[in-house]
Amino acid sequence: MSNEKETLKQQDLEQEAAQQQTQDAVVETAETAEGTESGTVESSDQPQAEEPVDEKAELQAQLEEEQNKYLRLLADYDNFKRRTKKDQELAKQFRSQSLLTDLLPVMDNFDRALAVEAKSEESASLLKGLEMVKKSLADAVAAEGLEEIKAVGEPFDPHFHQAVMQESDADSEPGTVLQELQKGYTLNGRVLRPAMVKVNE
Repeated sequence: MSNEKETLKQQDLEQEAAQQQTQDAVVETAETAEGTESGTVESSDQPQAEEPVDEKAELQAQLEEEQNKYLRLLADYDNFKRRTKKDQELAKQFRSQSLLTDLLPVMDNFDRALAVEAKSEESASLLKGLEMVKKSLADAVAAEGLEEIKAVGEPFDPHFHQAVMQESDADSEPGTVLQELQKGYTLNGRVLRPAMVKVNE
């Protein structure tokens, strides 16, 4: 009897040990699975953590792009305003250019008429009247910015003078304007018509 009891007891102990091993294996498997799941969750959380960073960088890039567009637009607008202001100033300065160009032959004719010598009192009075009209016209065009180009005695300047003849004069420096054949004019610094001159060789 005692042998049977010992055998049964031995079997119970073996069964308990086997159950304990089974439980330990189940617990270990569960822990491993849990660790794997938590690792999976962490790895799945990782991209979510990176996602806001990428979104922030993308928004920052968009903001910089919009700021650059705004700055370029602002610069273009400033350039447009400057160009418009400059064009308006030029238009104001040279608004009468066409009219003054048409008046130059009239002024030439006045100069030719006044160059005639008065031989009688009547012609002298006529020349005096012409001189007054010429002066009024000269004052009006001068108010618009028309100026005569200096020629006789000045060094020849191709920007302001048009040489149509040459002559040798020992008393003058070479390249000096000897005679003005037709007056030249500038309008606010811009040559409206160059002076037609004779130049010393």
